Amino acid sequence: MITKAGLAVLDALSTGREATPEELAADTGYSREYLYDVLDELLAAGLLSETRGPSNQRRVRIAEHPVAEAYRTLQSEFSHVDWTELLSPATLRVCWYLDRPRHIADIADRLGITRQGVHSALSPLKHRALLSRSDPKYTLRDEVSPLLAFARATVEHEHRARVREIAPSATIAWCDPKRSLVRVQTAEDADALQAAPDWEMTGLGRFAAYGLQFFLAGEPPFWYAPDEELTPAEAVCHTLLLGSGSRRVSYSMLLIETQDIDQEALIETARWYDLEPTVDALYRPLQGDYDRTDDLPVILPKKDEYMALKEQYGVS
Repeated sequence: MITKAGLAVLDALSTGREATPEELAADTGYSREYLYDVLDELLAAGLLSETRGPSNQRRVRIAEHPVAEAYRTLQSEFSHVDWTELLSPATLRVCWYLDRPRHIADIADRLGITRQGVHSALSPLKHRALLSRSDPKYTLRDEVSPLLAFARATVEHEHRARVREIAPSATIAWCDPKRSLVRVQTAEDADALQAAPDWEMTGLGRFAAYGLQFFLAGEPPFWYAPDEELTPAEAVCHTLLLGSGSRRVSYSMLLIETQDIDQEALIETARWYDLEPTVDALYRPLQGDYDRTDDLPVILPKKDEYMALKEQYGVS
């Protein structure tokens, strides 16, 4: 996650100027020695580009990068706001969840921090009236949508940088500040993630762990969520998130039945992926209703097709 010092550097360079570490030290108030480390981190992340002047003097400028571009947009549209004072890594992580009204307790639980930690992270934004509150929920005001875009760009970049150190072909299919779902294009990258700590195979590739072995076209997706158990409910959501075709829907229904996944528990998991209507629809045929199919977000299997599939995989 970008630090306050890194943000200060982006802020100083947001007009497109080129600067030396000495000039940036004067602009930001950080020591030149400390800024060398900050610049190295930003260069390695691709947020800055560097040239060498006379006497091999370093000069840096903002590179074409999603995080840098998102911050430039935020800074240009709200140039009267000192974002370097308001934003911290903790604040950006909390902002990720403020695309809609959410309970502080829900955000705290997702981030694995205390409610007071969430309040502290939001405090600078509250003082600048950048939040909308509908007791007891908070959301970002619509007019500061560039802040949400910047928060999401920084989080996604952090996940992308992490996974590509292990699997260069990886792309982010979904993420939040603590978790990411990725696709890979090569068998070598799939093997590397399967052997790496903190990464687990998910989606249809995970179903074999529950006694459902399917043919997989391409490489399986992988899930990053350190210190969290990958549950059958998560595997269902990952499967549906990566595609809602009839094959995935039918297999997801098999897993729900095989593992006897509670409907309310699965919907609670699904809401973080915006899949609540899809998951709710899956339970209709599972509860014997194969007739009502109007206005459903997915195409459900016909009764005879699904019964044949259950028989094929020995699901009672």
